[in-house]
Amino acid sequence: MKKLFITLAVVVFGINLSAQNTDDYMEVQRGVLKTEKKAVVADAMEFTEAESTVFWPLYNEYNDKMYTLNTKVYNLIKDYAKNFESMTDEKAVELWNENMKVKAELAKLERTYFKKFQKIIPAKKAARYFQLESKIRTLVNAQLALEIPLLEK
Repeated sequence: MKKLFITLAVVVFGINLSAQNTDDYMEVQRGVLKTEKKAVVADAMEFTEAESTVFWPLYNEYNDKMYTLNTKVYNLIKDYAKNFESMTDEKAVELWNENMKVKAELAKLERTYFKKFQKIIPAKKAARYFQLESKIRTLVNAQLALEIPLLEK
């Protein structure tokens, strides 16, 4: 069952299931997704040359921090899978609390970086960028919600 949950989490990110090392392939896929996401953002944002010059360095900084948070989510999924069949109340609380910490970190990161983006591009464009981020995250979270089973009673 543990392998199934890890596999399901990996499928969300489009990783080849024949991979010998799931974590290695996760890193490869993250690199591919990073490139594809950047292209989507560039297309959707329609930056002027001046905006583009200042946007991308901050975008990279923000996404480096998001990478850390996404790693925490991935590790939570692995921990959930590892403990699924033998889940105790204590472990369920631990996982829930860690999940809430990650969500709080995400909210703080978004608030911080929205302010930073507002300083370098118009607020409307900064809001548009965070809408894109939210849509992408919602799609990933929806797939995860479909794939990760509820705990048994």
